[in-house]
Amino acid sequence: MSERPYRVPTPAEAVDRLVGMLDLEDLVPADGEPGAEERFLGPVFDQAFWRVFGGQVLAQSAIAAMRTVDPERVIHSVHGYFLRPGDATKPIEIGVERLRDGGSFSARRSQAYQDGRPILSMIASFQRPSPGPTHQQDMPLDIPRPEELAAPHELVGHVKHPVMQEWAHGRPFEIRHVDRPIYLEEDTLPRAANAVWMRTRGPLPDDPNVHRAAILYASDYTLLEPVLRRHGLYWAKPGMKVASLDHAMWWHREARADGWLLYIQRSPSAQSSRGLGAGAIYTRDGALVATVAQEGMVRRPHGLKPRIQERVQQSMVRSSRTQRRLERQYGSTWASRYFTR
Repeated sequence: MSERPYRVPTPAEAVDRLVGMLDLEDLVPADGEPGAEERFLGPVFDQAFWRVFGGQVLAQSAIAAMRTVDPERVIHSVHGYFLRPGDATKPIEIGVERLRDGGSFSARRSQAYQDGRPILSMIASFQRPSPGPTHQQDMPLDIPRPEELAAPHELVGHVKHPVMQEWAHGRPFEIRHVDRPIYLEEDTLPRAANAVWMRTRGPLPDDPNVHRAAILYASDYTLLEPVLRRHGLYWAKPGMKVASLDHAMWWHREARADGWLLYIQRSPSAQSSRGLGAGAIYTRDGALVATVAQEGMVRRPHGLKPRIQERVQQSMVRSSRTQRRLERQYGSTWASRYFTR
């Protein structure tokens, strides 16, 4: 891959890009034949990494499906498979097939394409809201508040690498880790669990579909971290390969993506270079907003070269004054353990 100039967006620009990427352009309407697709065009903005972020393809495919359904029918679940990596330099074309419109439920198939080849295939289901039994799993107790946790720019803003700078400043969502972050080094107390607070870095429009799609977008950020954390892996580990294979989400209750949301995650299993993450998203006052599941490919590095690279890299990280300050300020908070039930 050739080097290309890249400017990390400001937080405000990142939020504007999120809203912009959810504003799809209408292309070709369906012609009424079975299997016909209504077509939409989703913009892609420059990113530090050459691949399109998976959460973007999920959110755009869900928004495209929403555009074909009666507004009173609300999206309640999606099940998507990532088929190919997306190119962050090319727009995404999305085709939507109307599978069914029943008395209460509607189903749509969304496929995202680049260069005429599908990169994501998704089924989305919608429902006209109706009364019925109600309960929810309670939010874990004694979770540190987001104000007690390190902001992304504190964790990696000092690392002069475009991906780290994007994570520090250029994502539309601010992510604050309840557990010790695994950007630059492994967790000292590994376990198959993870928790973060997240919200957009600025206000979003009041359209509920924008907030539903934005939460779907953000649900892809950290769901494989329980797998990495359990096995002493971290995002900057030289030679490691991680890729999402599929993603499912069920919306339970309304919430705004520009207010703090708590994302609790576990990994029930990892095997054959695949790991499963399962998560629950709560509002700050404890309402269960969504349940999420994702399986991903996780491949450890092999060979002498990545081991040498890691040894040099870790020597620099551990001697960093910033890392020592972060440990003094947040170490006791990161060592908290909140899964007591």
